[in-house]
Amino acid sequence: MMKRSFSDIIICLVTVALVVSVDRLTKIFFVTVLHPGESIPVIRNIFHLSLVHNTGIAFGLFKDNNFVFFVIPVIAIGLLVYNIYYYHKVGELDRLYIAAFSLILGGAIGNLIDRMTLGYVVDFLDFRVWPVFNAADSAITVGAFFILIKCFPLAKEKNDVKARSVLKD
Repeated sequence: MMKRSFSDIIICLVTVALVVSVDRLTKIFFVTVLHPGESIPVIRNIFHLSLVHNTGIAFGLFKDNNFVFFVIPVIAIGLLVYNIYYYHKVGELDRLYIAAFSLILGGAIGNLIDRMTLGYVVDFLDFRVWPVFNAADSAITVGAFFILIKCFPLAKEKNDVKARSVLKD
């Protein structure tokens, strides 16, 4: 059990560090090669690299409300750390959950660093049909997707147990 606990912590720390590092490096790169509002087409009208300063939350919603956007990520990071700790202590936590929570945590930290140091989040991935986003946003989305995938079988299991229980009565 101790070996599993240690490896779970390593998975979490490495994933968070990797997400934060990739996020920071890509943001630094694009801030140095692009000016705000500048866009370089990779696949014209489909995918561009566009430098945007996002003062809102996800996808630019609720722009210019910095206090809220500082408090929300801090609370989210606290809840994610608590979830990782709680689910690990309650029982054996599936490693996919650990990786998913870690992706979300790394993404939240990456964007929080921008908010604290710049007052906005640097975004640069532009698919033209979706708001511009960054590596941290991608990690958050992938992590949430993994958790969603893991939740569907659990919901199905609970419904199957309820159905069997009703049939017995």
